[in-house]
Amino acid sequence: MQILAEAKIEPTTRVKDLTEADEQKINDIISKKYHVEGDLRRLVSNNIKRLKDINSYKGIRHKAKLPVNGQRTRTNARTRKGKAIAVGGAQPKAASKT
Repeated sequence: MQILAEAKIEPTTRVKDLTEADEQKINDIISKKYHVEGDLRRLVSNNIKRLKDINSYKGIRHKAKLPVNGQRTRTNARTRKGKAIAVGGAQPKAASKT
């Protein structure tokens, strides 16, 4: 809504009805005021790298591939931690000849 207001385009206008000039106005505003695509990815990765370098709590959590924002890890967190690994006595004993 802010972008359309700045470009002086009616918000109810359909995309198929926009002129080339309108599209160019929107494109210019987005490229000047917002981070998009590769720039945004680079910005986020630099922020994470900075946290890792200064050894902040969040940086340590990123290094360890654990949840960063205070989520519990006793249960859940499978997306971040990966497939669960069974511990102790899970495999059946191999049959031996007597």
